[in-house]
Parts: sequence; structure tokens; C-alpha cells
Amino acid sequence: MSCKVTVIGAAIVDIFAGAVDKEIFTKGSVPARDIGMSCGGDALNEAVVLSELGTDVEIISLLGEDEAGGIVKKCLDRNMVDTRKITTSADIPTATNIVLVDGDGERYFITNPESTLRKLSKEHILSHLEDAGDIVSFASIFVSPKLTVSDMGKVFERIKQAPGRILVADMTTAKNGETIKDLEPILKYIDYIIPNEKEASILTGESDPVKSAELFLEHGANTVIIKCGKEGCYYKNASEEGHIPAYPDVKAVDTTGAGDSFVAGFIHGLSKGLCLQEACKYGCAVSSVVVEHMGTQGIAEISYEAKRRYQFYGCSN
Repeated sequence: MSCKVTVIGAAIVDIFAGAVDKEIFTKGSVPARDIGMSCGGDALNEAVVLSELGTDVEIISLLGEDEAGGIVKKCLDRNMVDTRKITTSADIPTATNIVLVDGDGERYFITNPESTLRKLSKEHILSHLEDAGDIVSFASIFVSPKLTVSDMGKVFERIKQAPGRILVADMTTAKNGETIKDLEPILKYIDYIIPNEKEASILTGESDPVKSAELFLEHGANTVIIKCGKEGCYYKNASEEGHIPAYPDVKAVDTTGAGDSFVAGFIHGLSKGLCLQEACKYGCAVSSVVVEHMGTQGIAEISYEAKRRYQFYGCSN
């Protein structure tokens, strides 16, 4: 296969400001120490972090033929991500999101529903899958309304036609009342599905991650990993389960991309032959490094620091 990891999903421009007082809408003007522009999106974040960790990675995405699209392309090129499978369109603007970060590092998004963020479809993906990587990451279920469950089924089935290829899927919040039952047709294709605690709860109706994970398995999931923020993550499949605590004493600056960086760390662990438990530890280690910075790019020490923090957990292999 031509590339070790293929990431599918959004690549966008983020205009961020933080820390922003929540009284912005009543005061009209508030100060923010950090104001700037960076590239983001679930797939871009994953791909860049994977590259920073030393993984050979390509991206399948959609960009507009505009200035913002050029900025995103330069960012990916600079970070050694293969961009040859990006589709460009003169009719769809590259997504530019406003990201407001509060004093606790939590973020709030303003998005354009007519931009590339919401227009990625199976037609932009299927033709690029024949020579996809040994591991494919579908960076977020529910991000693009163009990718229905039926369409994702076609994409995932094509991905899994290659013997031994691993499919990892992240997700965002279900937007149209979807439940775990609605995902049944695609869960069988996904080797590792990785929602966060809230996303899982919305689908299953259970606030307890353990109960949510059980329902994922009952509805056909192979392995589910639930990201629990400051509590780390919980993983479960038919033969094993466990909880990995978050790396301690993290000074969160910006949680934008925290979930994406966990997935990137997890995938990097898989690519190095780590088992489920150890790959989850690596995901927690990588995420803890990223949240201590604004954005996910240009973290020079990420590879070294992630390895060091991974050692904190010990090794059970």
C-alpha cells in the first residue's frame, strides 16, 4: 500500500480567540490574549499530528479554489501530509470557522453550512480508496450531511475490501436525532469507533460510558473507545475492557483538536504494533501534549514528549 495511514474528512481555517469572557455578547468587547489564525478540521488535525509523530500520512478532503484553500494546502504541505487526494471546487468556499476559547480551554464554534466543511460527499472519497493506507481514519461521522449512513456504508465497505486494512472512525455530535440503532448498518465495518462521552450519550441515551459502550457492542460495534476528557478514556470489545486515566497535571490552554489528537496518537500506536490498551495510553499521552498549546500544528516537542508521557503509564505488552 502506498501510504501507512489515510485520513478522510475536513480541512479548514480556524480564526481563534482566547481566553474569551462569556460576557462578550453583553459587553460588546472583551480582551483576549491569544488571537490568531490556524488550520484545523478533524482530518487535518489528525493528519498533522500523525505526521508530527513520524507517521507516513495522506488526506482525502475537499477544499475551495480560494485563498483559504491555499492556506490549508500550504499548511498540509509544510507538515509533510500528502495532499494529492484533495478535491478542489470553484463553487464551494473553503470552510473558515470562528473558534472562541473560554478560560477553561473549552471551545465554541461558528461555522458556515455552505462551506466545504458540510459538503464532503462519497464522490470525493470513493475514487481514492483503492490504494489507501493500511489504516484508514474516517475523521468524523456526522460532520457532513452529504455523507448519510448509506453513503458511509458504501465508503466503509470499499475501505474494508483490502484484506487486513484497519478502519478507525471518530465522530461529532449527532445533529438530527440519530440513535445508536441508526448506525447499525455501518458499525460492522469499523474496527475502532471513538466517540467522546457526550457524543456516545446522545446516541445511546446513557450517561455512563460503560453502559454506552455496552450498547455500541450490542448494536454491532467491534471495539468502542469513549474519550472522557479529564477522565481519560474507556475501551471495550467482546474480550477486553478497561479505563486509561488522563495524563496528570496537564495545563490546558486550548482543547481544540484534543479528541482528534487522541485519535492520532491511538492510530500511531496501532501503526507501531501496540495492542488496544497500549494504543489508548498513547492516545492519552499525545492529547495531553496538544491541549497545552494553541492549535495542533508546530508542536516541535510532540514526538519526544508523547513518548515520555506514554512511559508514565508503564507497558503491559
